[in-house]
Amino acid sequence: MSEKVLIFERSDKKIYRDGDKLIKQFAPNYSKAEILNEALNHARVEETDLDIPKIRSIEVVEGRWAIVLDYIDGVTLQHKMDEEPEKLDEYLEFYVDLQMKVLKHKVPMLNKMKDKFNAKISAADLSATTRYELHTRLDSMPKHDNLCHGDFDPSNIIITPDGKPFIIDWSHATQGNASADVARSYLMWSLNGKEALADKYLKLYCKKSDTAIQYVQRWIPIVAASRLVKAKPEEKELLHRWADVVDYE
Repeated sequence: MSEKVLIFERSDKKIYRDGDKLIKQFAPNYSKAEILNEALNHARVEETDLDIPKIRSIEVVEGRWAIVLDYIDGVTLQHKMDEEPEKLDEYLEFYVDLQMKVLKHKVPMLNKMKDKFNAKISAADLSATTRYELHTRLDSMPKHDNLCHGDFDPSNIIITPDGKPFIIDWSHATQGNASADVARSYLMWSLNGKEALADKYLKLYCKKSDTAIQYVQRWIPIVAASRLVKAKPEEKELLHRWADVVDYE
């Protein structure tokens, strides 16, 4: 019999390893609808050819809702980037190639990104004028239906010992414009104090995908505003600065 081991803990969830299973257990006050929606998103992405852990069950463990998945043995891409800085360019290339692979997929049953962003902008702590400008900008952006991860972070990519990448945490997945997901990744690097790496990432993605940098930048205020709703206190000043810029340059 394997022993359940706690591998990650946050105020709203705990993640355990139990042999070849990973148990993602949610706090008692966590929305059941959000948990089931996360499982549904994940199951829909499972139907693609992307390598992601498979859901085994959704159950109540010790009185708390939990999603039980395959445990993927390996280390995160973030860990590799931190431990092998001399290979950073190589890992960044790997990261961009994997993101482009994800964004080529279509998962038509997922929620639409624009609906999610509109709701988040409406709920953001911004002036009515800024919210109006952001809603208008969002409405004018091209409507695409690419698979967007919503939190494509190196810590959400697990590399197995044989070098195979598995992408985890599909709770924010939607269908929408690929450049919005790229803007979200750019924002993530910047919020972590890695502005130079953020710029390098954006240039590399745009070169590989033949996308204009200015086009991705048009999404940054929208993505920043949507992030404001559940932002950490230390992120809010930077997010406000990005979201309040109507003509981002």
